Amino acid sequence: MTEPGREAHFVQSLERGLAVIRAFDANHPELTLSEVARICDLTRAAARRFLLTLTDLGYVRTDGRLFSLTPRVLELGYAYLSSISLPEVAEPHLERLVAHVRESSSVCVLDGDDVVYVARVPTSRIMTVAINVGTRFPAHATSMGRVLLAHLTDEQMDSYLSRAKLNRLTARTITTADGLRAELRRVRAQGYAIVDQELEEGLRSVAAPIRDRTGTVVAAANISVHASRNSVESIRRDLLPSLLATVAQINADLHIATPRSHRTGA
Repeated sequence: MTEPGREAHFVQSLERGLAVIRAFDANHPELTLSEVARICDLTRAAARRFLLTLTDLGYVRTDGRLFSLTPRVLELGYAYLSSISLPEVAEPHLERLVAHVRESSSVCVLDGDDVVYVARVPTSRIMTVAINVGTRFPAHATSMGRVLLAHLTDEQMDSYLSRAKLNRLTARTITTADGLRAELRRVRAQGYAIVDQELEEGLRSVAAPIRDRTGTVVAAANISVHASRNSVESIRRDLLPSLLATVAQINADLHIATPRSHRTGA
């Protein structure tokens, strides 16, 4: 019989089986039958049936008294993670980062000689050009572009530097192949890029690489700030650690997702 307030299609036994799985957590990695029954508000007989069924399916193990989850439960979340795109993986992390640092953050991928924005969480408008998903900028003058260019192979970098138009966008923009090559080597060695008003006057940004499960750099994330509020030194001191922590979290999610997570969604 369907409980009051439940739809006719509702399967209560499925709900209870999932509740048994959720009973285990970091504070309760192992539970007795009685503890599972109490946490899930089940009779001992019902809890025993659910636990033994989950054991037969390989999601739970037992030594006869204590029960615990097996790594197989990761399959339940893996199907979701394997189906989502890079922006979907990154956006929740960007939202937490922006709430913490109170500055805008974005994710870009490299497309030819440009970076393309595939995710963005803004705070306030600090550029004269509006930025949305799909916006493109020349890679050479952006922090995310430099991170992505820095992780090209030597052959790919040579090809880029031989063909790219390194246009001067501000008085600070690096416009020579030798100068950009030296900067890209420095970015690769230090693991991040800071660009000081090279794309637009008054705009500074810091970026770090996003890597997939193979360690390949597939995107970059940044924090962008107004130069009047943040010096290069304060960016390195106050913002870079939070960015690197966020990128590490994105990387961890990508490491358990399939290569389909590299879809940009743009």
